[in-house]
Amino acid sequence: MSKQIYSNINKLIKLKDSEINYSDISATDEDFWSDADIVLPSKKIHISLRLDEDIVAWFKQFGRGYQTRINSVLRSYVKNTNKKKKSKLRIKT
Repeated sequence: MSKQIYSNINKLIKLKDSEINYSDISATDEDFWSDADIVLPSKKIHISLRLDEDIVAWFKQFGRGYQTRINSVLRSYVKNTNKKKKSKLRIKT
């Protein structure tokens, strides 16, 4: 992400709720949520993993959450590989 995006995100973080204009957001009712699915996060396990230094640096340059981003990239790879090959191991989507 660019410095401009980070700057904008930081401005949003500092924004008080009272300063937010909600006028263009329509109200939701029970019907809106009737088809919603509750999706719980997958259970995480702690492992030790060796990665190339430049790969870790690339993910870390985007700030906090780099491990989550690495996990997302790996999940995407597994999901797309499973589409091409019939894997015996099922991955949650």
